[in-house]
Amino acid sequence: MKVAGRPRQDNGQVQGAAASLLNGLAVLEAFSVQNPVLGVTEVAQRVGLHKSTVSRILGGLTDAGYVQRDEETGRYRLGLGLLALSAPLLADLDVRRAAVPYLEQLTESTKETSAISVWNGREAIVVEQVASPFQVKHTATIGTRYNKFESSSVRVFLAELAPAVATELIGSGQILRTAGDGLPLDHTAHLQEVARQAYAVNDGSTTEEEFGVSAPVRDYRGKVVGCITASAPRSRVHKHATRDILVQAVQHAASEVSTRLGWSASLPG
Repeated sequence: MKVAGRPRQDNGQVQGAAASLLNGLAVLEAFSVQNPVLGVTEVAQRVGLHKSTVSRILGGLTDAGYVQRDEETGRYRLGLGLLALSAPLLADLDVRRAAVPYLEQLTESTKETSAISVWNGREAIVVEQVASPFQVKHTATIGTRYNKFESSSVRVFLAELAPAVATELIGSGQILRTAGDGLPLDHTAHLQEVARQAYAVNDGSTTEEEFGVSAPVRDYRGKVVGCITASAPRSRVHKHATRDILVQAVQHAASEVSTRLGWSASLPG
């Protein structure tokens, strides 16, 4: 039975709860690989909330285990509770599960770091990685996000989009592009070439010492649902002339994962 005036009160409570939840998520997203440790003031500046509000949110997140507070400095970092929260999602991510043995094979055969990424509409997100056995290597923590055009994984995903959509992402600044990145100025033609050859290469475009090659992973529909990447120090790749070897190895791994997901070369895509 409804009570007069109650629906409005409930609606206000729901809105308040939703706002609190979104604020809490914004605080968590303030932390990144580049900025893993932050103080209350830094978080407040990043999320646009008052310091007292941020302090209260961080206190609750600390109690829940989602962030950890350094008692000496008073600064915060993400807590292990987030791993428990994300574990069911990672365990159930089909493309990740299918890719793991082939990532292991790829790293074993090339001795370079391999990874599988997925696309969220504007970023490539690393969901699994097998690190190179070499002491000098390129790695990225699970959860790392890439939104730079120069990244080979980003270009693989962009190449699967309609040209107008890719252009909008770049033009709006959601996908960042640096002047003088060494890549063709005509991004549409370049992405068409990436789609045609089914791989993209980052030969020092993101950083001077980084080399990466990525290839798309397709599911039973022919839809790109992931991206296999091998990353290595650029100097090592050039010294040992392993560029083509890495390209072929990554394409083979991506093809194997795609086959496991039900894709066939006879299907479009």
